[in-house]
Amino acid sequence: MLVLADGRFPAGGHAHSGGAEAAVAAGRIRDAATLEGFCRGRLHTAGLATAAIAAAAAAGVDPVRLDEAADARTPAPALRAAARRLGRQMMRAARAAWPSSELDALAAARPRGAHQPVVLGLAARAAGLTPLDAAHTAAYESVTGPATAAVRLLGLDPFQATAVLARLAPELDRVAEHAADAAGRAVLDGLHVLPAASAPLLDIAAEQHAAWPVRLFAS
Repeated sequence: MLVLADGRFPAGGHAHSGGAEAAVAAGRIRDAATLEGFCRGRLHTAGLATAAIAAAAAAGVDPVRLDEAADARTPAPALRAAARRLGRQMMRAARAAWPSSELDALAAARPRGAHQPVVLGLAARAAGLTPLDAAHTAAYESVTGPATAAVRLLGLDPFQATAVLARLAPELDRVAEHAADAAGRAVLDGLHVLPAASAPLLDIAAEQHAAWPVRLFAS
């Protein structure tokens, strides 16, 4: 779990801001307080949805069907493309770290890349982790990307950014537990029970950001 959540794991996340670059340009992230609000909103929407997908993959739900469910929960084409780019990179890293027939099968079924949380969940499964571990990792990634990006974009004090993440830790635990519980029910009841929380402003900003001629982050 520590390896999967480590920013040095070569899964490409350092090139993505999780919507923070567009939010900084729009003035929605200006300091530590506004960064915390942005991260909290992202955690309870996109973070919850991706954590549940990752947990379901770790629980053994069909990853191809989960990839379709992730598509349905990602209406913005720019975010779908980013999720698949990240999925391709994570697949390469995961197959090197934890060789797995399930990862190989998903790579063959989705040669252009599966959604990143699906791959993350299968990587967690290959590493012997639980669905709750996978949910924690996905939820953690949903806020660390924007926090790290804000340090680079605003010159924000990294100690302040770290303090934001520390204050969000209890909420992150609750989101991960909710996601893992939903994943457990999905095994028996079907994928429709997985959270589909949305953040329309993130979707709109992602499409605008993708059209910028110059940007620091890929998303």
